[in-house]
Amino acid sequence: MAIGASGRIVSVGKVRTARRRRDVGDSVILPAATDLHVHLRDPGGDPAVESLASGTVEAARGGVTLVGDMPNTNPAVADVDVLEEKARSAHGRAAVDLLLFAVPSRPGALDRLARTAGAFKLYLSPTTGIDRVPLRAELPGLLSRLSQLGLPLTVHAEAAEEFRPGFIPRDPVGWNAARPTAAEGAALDRLLPPPAALRLHIAHVTTAASAARLRSAGTSFEATPHHLLLSERSGLDSRFKVNPPLRSEAERQSLWEAYRRGEIPCLASDHAPHSLSAKELPFETAPSGMPGVETMLPIFLDRVRSGELDLGTLIATACDRPARWVGQPLGRIAPGHRANLLVVDFKRRTRLDPRRLAAPCGWTAFEGWEAIFPWEHYRDGERIVEDGEYVGRPTGAVVRPEFAPGEGSPTETDTEPAGP
Repeated sequence: MAIGASGRIVSVGKVRTARRRRDVGDSVILPAATDLHVHLRDPGGDPAVESLASGTVEAARGGVTLVGDMPNTNPAVADVDVLEEKARSAHGRAAVDLLLFAVPSRPGALDRLARTAGAFKLYLSPTTGIDRVPLRAELPGLLSRLSQLGLPLTVHAEAAEEFRPGFIPRDPVGWNAARPTAAEGAALDRLLPPPAALRLHIAHVTTAASAARLRSAGTSFEATPHHLLLSERSGLDSRFKVNPPLRSEAERQSLWEAYRRGEIPCLASDHAPHSLSAKELPFETAPSGMPGVETMLPIFLDRVRSGELDLGTLIATACDRPARWVGQPLGRIAPGHRANLLVVDFKRRTRLDPRRLAAPCGWTAFEGWEAIFPWEHYRDGERIVEDGEYVGRPTGAVVRPEFAPGEGSPTETDTEPAGP
């Protein structure tokens, strides 16, 4: 391929002439990934656990070139002042690009937020940093209003009235019982069908039944590595406590098979690190969430190597469709797209070791799993990862969707995988 001075791909072919050439030998060139669901904990988090700077380095090493940063920080991104300060703080600190989400909890702030934010994130149940969620009667009006603003909307779809009040979970099996799959189904009842103009996306779907329902509705959605690869019995301590919970092995297998068949449009990490000391608290009081932006693509690249997953499906779900949903020219090796590229050698396997990861939280639920890390990562044609290590400068930018409000975009639920 040929890359222009702007950092965009000019042409694609086997033979190209240029002043600078790069031969990657038997390695494979892939488009870099977009992770739609990342919690960088900035502002208000403990930088010894995670920060915008550390999290974006993790993303770069893991082959992710754009992260969608969630708004449930301290303070939450609910007004323009907090959003603009967050954008300013990213300058000179971000290793990859950022798309900043805002939470639509203050109706009077929505118009100004829509002119500045990259997307909205709506929570239907309380979570870290989010205490108030819209009442059932308020939701239709809010969705209608958001559809008029034109920005993408991601929803954490759990209906809290389906949780088991008074039940004290002691492990992930109990957590699954406390926040059952019925909570996901009840939330979808409220969201479907959405207003016609709403660019709706459902976060961390946990069951094949929900996936089939959303697919039938033509609504974009994601599944996470932990819901696809881990079950409620994969580990019994709080490192395996996430929202929504890990499900039964049967549910996990059904979701994984749906993903393998190309029936889940997007893969997203829901990267949400906590310190080991916080995770060592009694299960019922320990926080939910696990790190994942650094390991998501490498774990799934190993699944490709083993023959369990088609490479085209992985590229479609981790690279192409997520970028299209947020209106970014990424995720494809095609003229006009940014030259954000990975060099992958499928013979370079490694076992995940927290001591060798960039994540300052110091742990991963996938410790000991096989993974294939990109050994080079290019941003706009410039190398930011070399031999698996971050060597770039923190020049990541805050981006917004490039489509105009109300403008259509490629469907997020098509089944044809986008090849490199």
